[in-house]
Amino acid sequence: MKWLLIAVIAIVGLLWWRVSAFSKRNEPRVGDEAPGFALPDQDGRTRNLAEFRGKWLALYFYPRDDTPGCTRQACAYRDDRHKLAALDAEVVGVSVDDVESHLDFAKEYSLPFPLLADAGGAVAARYGSIRNFGLFKLARRNTFLIDPQGRVAKVYLSASAAKNSREVLDDLQRLQRK
Repeated sequence: MKWLLIAVIAIVGLLWWRVSAFSKRNEPRVGDEAPGFALPDQDGRTRNLAEFRGKWLALYFYPRDDTPGCTRQACAYRDDRHKLAALDAEVVGVSVDDVESHLDFAKEYSLPFPLLADAGGAVAARYGSIRNFGLFKLARRNTFLIDPQGRVAKVYLSASAAKNSREVLDDLQRLQRK
């Protein structure tokens, strides 16, 4: 029985490592053109990368609406929206939740930015930000700072829910001084 438990733990660990390794291979790097997207937001409006051309974009992927870490991250971006706007930056959140879930989440926390419904996880996969567990998928908490020309300027892998907005603000200020 002990060996069976060890074997199951080893197999689960190997599968977890394989899923993590696979999804990390596709992350765009600094200087790459940001992968395009066309996804519905919480109001059902299709949003795409091209509409943010000419501005900085903090495109953040998060696991689930209305969970502690995701709420903390979204509210930090909400609270920093005026500072981000002063730096000519927009924020867009992406998860595999549906439009209705995003609408409820946005209303509950007064989130003033688009939350995109990537139900199949295709966009998250193009950004190397999907965890596929077979029966269900979750987005990884990764953020991509995209410059006004549509290129990746900064990548935040396993972004901190509590610090991500502040990190983006600091990097925006630094990048705009160059």
